[in-house]
Amino acid sequence: MGDTGPRHVTVAAADGALSPRHDWTPAVWLGAPAPGGLALPSARPSLTGLYAPRGVWLGDDLLVVADTGNHRVLIWAHRPRFDGAPADVVLGQPDPHSEGPAAGGRGPRRGLRLPTGVLVTDDGRLVVADAWHHRLLVWDTVPTTHDVAPDLVLGQPDATSVAANRGGPDGTGGQCGPTSLYWPFGIALVGGRFYVADTGNRRVLGWSDGLPTSPDTPPDLVLGQPDPSAHADNRGGPPGPASFRWPHDITGTDDRLLVADAGDHRLLGWTPHPGVDTDADLVLGQPDAVTCTETPYAPGRPDRLRFPYAADCDDTVLAVADTANNRVLLWEDPWAGGRPASSASVVLGQPSFADTGENRWSSVCPDTFCWPYGLSLHGGRLAVADSGNNRVVLWERGP
Repeated sequence: MGDTGPRHVTVAAADGALSPRHDWTPAVWLGAPAPGGLALPSARPSLTGLYAPRGVWLGDDLLVVADTGNHRVLIWAHRPRFDGAPADVVLGQPDPHSEGPAAGGRGPRRGLRLPTGVLVTDDGRLVVADAWHHRLLVWDTVPTTHDVAPDLVLGQPDATSVAANRGGPDGTGGQCGPTSLYWPFGIALVGGRFYVADTGNRRVLGWSDGLPTSPDTPPDLVLGQPDPSAHADNRGGPPGPASFRWPHDITGTDDRLLVADAGDHRLLGWTPHPGVDTDADLVLGQPDAVTCTETPYAPGRPDRLRFPYAADCDDTVLAVADTANNRVLLWEDPWAGGRPASSASVVLGQPSFADTGENRWSSVCPDTFCWPYGLSLHGGRLAVADSGNNRVVLWERGP
């Protein structure tokens, strides 16, 4: 796919009518090469295979993918230029052909269990949300060889503890606190602040000085709960402008914060970045801050979301993975009026906003999706972790 030139893709205009556009085209396909149907992963992993990838980070030249189903992270040291390009580095497994949680039983010191969020900081550190080990792993530099142990563990007292909320050895979980984690799926550096979507505790944690350097450094912000020990869905009541059911990803700009609250089928936004737990001033995907309606059998709409698991933005585009609707929604020039419009301006992966089928109820094509789960937007390129198709697709924006 990567060597056949641009794909001219038809997407929908904001009114739902078909409108040919050539702004965004799928350029390179990594992972499963199954154009005729849903791809099953290989029983033996490799440097070219992916199994339900759920996180992706895209830099100028570097690409990092959470190969979630294989319990590993893959790193491409240089921008992939052709379909099926092999990764250069495997983390979380002893070699490119091993799989299984905790490095196939070797233990959590180097092993991962369903990693999801990935990012590389401005100073070159790699951070991985090792979600089902309830921790974050930090490498001081991006590894260039396989099976490198992390330099720092956050959310757990040491490199071998893996229970939820720093719980006991039975794995039943401990008490939610300011430095504990329970299914941390999303991580982000936004405006110099470091954020974690502590999904199982239904909250977002924030450190105003950036990535913490110790597992005992408490956050400056607990967003979505009344105190650091609380962890109930939507604060134990109905959804509201200061609650989460399933916060899963974080993005924003220097002066705004956006959280993909997947369980409430919406994005919540704060301008400027909140310093304390407070109400959001922006809601996308729902008509208001107290509604969380899911419409699985109704036609799609440009102003509704269904399990949005990921979001990313820059100064010109806001991209949202509308996961259960098998599409990516784009808001172009979202900050022109100070805040995004209620409706997206472009849909990727479907012929119109009304369509929501997996791979358009047809076959896997370069521009179709089956549960897109992770996004990374960078310099006119968009990386999509197309989880149900066991692949990552790199899209490019034309001039």
